Amino acid sequence: MGKRGIDKVVLAYSGGLDTSVILRWIIEEYGAEVVAYTADVGQGDEVEEAVEKALATGAVEAITDDLTDEFVADFVFPALRANAVYEGYYLLGTSLARPVIGKGLVETAERVGADAIAHGATGKGNDQVRFELAAFALKPDIKVIAPWREWDLKGRADCVAYAERHGIPVPVTPEKPYSMDANLLHISYEGGVLEDPWVAPPKGMFKMTVDPWEAPDMQETLTIGFEKGTPVSVNGVHLEPAALLQRLNEVGGRNGVGRIDIVENRFVGMKSRGVYETPGGTILHHAHRAVESITLDREVAHLRDELAPRYAEMVYNGFWYAPEREALQAFMDRIQERVTGEARLLLYKGNVIVEGRRSDDSLYDEKTVTFEEDDVYDQADATGFIRLQSLRLRTFAEKRLGEGE
Repeated sequence: MGKRGIDKVVLAYSGGLDTSVILRWIIEEYGAEVVAYTADVGQGDEVEEAVEKALATGAVEAITDDLTDEFVADFVFPALRANAVYEGYYLLGTSLARPVIGKGLVETAERVGADAIAHGATGKGNDQVRFELAAFALKPDIKVIAPWREWDLKGRADCVAYAERHGIPVPVTPEKPYSMDANLLHISYEGGVLEDPWVAPPKGMFKMTVDPWEAPDMQETLTIGFEKGTPVSVNGVHLEPAALLQRLNEVGGRNGVGRIDIVENRFVGMKSRGVYETPGGTILHHAHRAVESITLDREVAHLRDELAPRYAEMVYNGFWYAPEREALQAFMDRIQERVTGEARLLLYKGNVIVEGRRSDDSLYDEKTVTFEEDDVYDQADATGFIRLQSLRLRTFAEKRLGEGE
């Protein structure tokens, strides 16, 4: 019987130095078998490389799981329908990937008969919360190993020394002066030189987008089609969710679209500087709001905009599987039933400009809004409307002035 009654562990494994050290550390410290689990959410070549590294480091099994389609259809697009943006800028790329990975970890643990899951998130970050809240929401009795909260290794130098002692290959590529996390929605950059919020991101850091000032001098136009708030087509071509997002990443990337640089408030209480590039997601956000502008009732739209920051906060803080997020999602999806139509966007050197929007369900009535002569709106009606709206203001003013203020 291993430590804490744990005989088998499913580790969220990336193939990097940290998770390779964690894999060996769990074997040594817990006396447990480790199954390396690598979820593919669109991060690139590292998925295939992880299998060989995991087995060489001591894993009894190395599993890769293609979650790309599920990630986009069941996590990215629901958040898009809710217009979820954290603290005004962040489109939640990492926040949305963690619950789908957490779900994969739990399902794999059940399939292989593991007692626990493990992850490489630090004790300072949001990801530890996101992974573990997801796991406990899906399997309340699951055990979790979080080595960065348990071991005495303090940083990269300690990890390198541990790897060398245990014969774990250490990457020979030059260490980047920041950390990265990639998926199909975005790439995040933080730590290292970026910890000083006054220091600009290093030249050549970005991977998904060209520098806006080096983007083509010619504008590019896109038409995005939506059905019930979900994007379904680009320039009239129907695409499946992951393929659609990938297509917009390519278009947005070559036009320098989707970079942000923010200091955000982590759930654990500290402020953190994050730099993100989200080309396809940025395009979809603008296109979605454009179609909503002609299909949503005013009060419904305003109520949704009041709730969208709360929704984003729930996702950011790791409460994807919580009842309040699920209830709010039902509300968001209900009001999206009318959001069917198209938005035409112009992309130019980092900018996304809405040029047009149309829908068979449009609430926009040109006959009513026109500045020319019409027979559907009696402008004299506005007199009574204004008098009623001003009634409380006039009453308050009369009282105030009567008291000599």
